[in-house]
Amino acid sequence: MRNSNNFIFGNKHPIEDLGGGIKRQLLGFNQQVLMAKVWFDDSAIGYVHKHYHAQVAYIESGEFEIEIAGEKKVMKAGDSFYIEPNIEHGAVCLKAGVLIDVFSPCREDFLPES
Repeated sequence: MRNSNNFIFGNKHPIEDLGGGIKRQLLGFNQQVLMAKVWFDDSAIGYVHKHYHAQVAYIESGEFEIEIAGEKKVMKAGDSFYIEPNIEHGAVCLKAGVLIDVFSPCREDFLPES
């Protein structure tokens, strides 16, 4: 597996349109960790799912209804949340915003084909 560049300039690094009002930019990764910036439009939905990675997210802006293991909380800029591996979770964007997501180990499924 490859690593990201040491220096990543946001205005020059690609942003992937995931559809449904969600875009993602990888901010850095190696085999152990990956960080991504994720933009959500109003009403965009990160559908309930699970994966074997631990995840921590920081809400940079906006407002989200976050669901973890069936429990829902409305969270705003400055808040964060942690998700254990293999726990169902999702998000509904109530006001357009940005999440900074960190995964361990790396989400190899997020990496572009090379």
